[in-house]
Amino acid sequence: MTNKLALFDCDGTMVDSQANICASMDQAFEQHGLVAPDHHLVRRIVGLSLTEAVSQLLPTGDAEMVAAVTQSYKDGFSAMRQSGGLHEPLYDGLLELLEQLEAAGWVLGVATGKSDRGLQHVLATHGLGDRFVTLQTADRHPSKPHPAMVELAMAEAGALPETTAMIGDTSFDMAMAVNARVRPVGVDWGYHDEHELIAAGAEIVAATMAELNGILNR
Repeated sequence: MTNKLALFDCDGTMVDSQANICASMDQAFEQHGLVAPDHHLVRRIVGLSLTEAVSQLLPTGDAEMVAAVTQSYKDGFSAMRQSGGLHEPLYDGLLELLEQLEAAGWVLGVATGKSDRGLQHVLATHGLGDRFVTLQTADRHPSKPHPAMVELAMAEAGALPETTAMIGDTSFDMAMAVNARVRPVGVDWGYHDEHELIAAGAEIVAATMAELNGILNR
């Protein structure tokens, strides 16, 4: 039997984490005497693996500086998590959507630019640990839009490209879906605009969780 797999991005799709990401990036740049990037630019790179994201925000930096800023970001984000200052709320309607998809026979997974530790914190905070059959993170894969995350998720979930949907808010998610030959479904409540998602290959872009449910089950 081949499963239907709904594979979700995390930041900007399931949770709104931009405030934490922007604050941690500000701190990381400032620790090295660098001007912090505009928050609009930071939101543009959400979804990429961290080293790739910092590289794009610091195009004139050498590998040593990129590595140093990346480590400072990790340290700052970890400190925020340990202090209880991390705030990553679920988008409205997500829990209901997950329940509806499970009732309709979907298995669920996550493919995210977060680390294993970051994703586990989100799942534990919101009681979602038992919802997903496959969890793919930046710790074990090349950065999006490389298809490795989706390919391993399908293998673990017993799904095929034609029975898999990649749901995300960025052009990186849509391009990854195209590269993995799965269904690219965008959402418009995250960090990239609808026209960017379409240009990157999105079949359709949902405006609400209810609309997303209808798109996946039609």
